[in-house]
Amino acid sequence: QVQLVESGGGLVQPGGSLRLSCAASGFSLGNYVIGWFRQAPEKERERVSCFSSSTGDTVYADSVKGRFTISGDNAKNTVYLQMNSLKPEDTAVYYCAADRGAYCSNEDYVWYDYWGQGTQVTVSS
Repeated sequence: QVQLVESGGGLVQPGGSLRLSCAASGFSLGNYVIGWFRQAPEKERERVSCFSSSTGDTVYADSVKGRFTISGDNAKNTVYLQMNSLKPEDTAVYYCAADRGAYCSNEDYVWYDYWGQGTQVTVSS
């Protein structure tokens, strides 16, 4: 059974950091790319980053470049999203999702096959 489980969300002050984890089971990360998406109330779901463990392809949205870092641990079948210098506008539910393939070509969430349940990130003083 394919499953993605996110963890690591929470409440943090502006300028703070969080690390999100996406643990995959039921499939190998080598056959999929993992995207991190976020959705704030009344906003579209957007991809903030993507990672391919098979090719090393890595993508970031302009809004998070230089602040977020995505990485993977094949031994643990887990992908991480390190978020630094957090801003109030980063507040959203964050989801990880899997798209079969070797490159992060698909930016739209409709292409992603499997989804986690989401984890809330709130940036507020």
